[in-house]
Amino acid sequence: YRLLQKTASFPGGWLTATVLFIMLAIALAVAIHVARRTMRTNRGGDYQLFEAAQLTAAQHRATAEDFAARGEWTAAIRHRLRAVARQLEETGVLNPAPGRTANELAVDAGAALPHLAGELAQAATAFNDVTYGERPGTQSAYQMIADLDEHLRSRSATVPGGPGQTAAPDSWAQVR
Repeated sequence: YRLLQKTASFPGGWLTATVLFIMLAIALAVAIHVARRTMRTNRGGDYQLFEAAQLTAAQHRATAEDFAARGEWTAAIRHRLRAVARQLEETGVLNPAPGRTANELAVDAGAALPHLAGELAQAATAFNDVTYGERPGTQSAYQMIADLDEHLRSRSATVPGGPGQTAAPDSWAQVR
């Protein structure tokens, strides 16, 4: 009650007090929203493109296939895109970059493999949707990333000049 009486003595009186209380309420609401989003995002583990433990492309692929077999599409999508990224690093297409995001992967790999830039961007979008957008993973999104991964695996095994060279000028999706 005393606080309310003192606010009447401020320049502007009750109008100033009302504006200050509204601003305080908005700041509190924003702080709660940010805190809840942070807690929701951090529960359940590390959602960077790569986790602290360094797994090979084959290990990420096997983990993704295990999740997919159980119908856990969100985790399957995360690990399958990690397999794609690790495959590109293992074959020398990309230099390893700790902390690389899915979007950075799409841009970097798209520059090295321009005929796959669209598919890489779609894969990054699927990863971001399930990781940050909190959308449920789908079998079709997982299959799209798995097809990209399989194409990259077969490409690295059949490119005569070695890793890091593009195999075809057109998108692999047109060949299917």
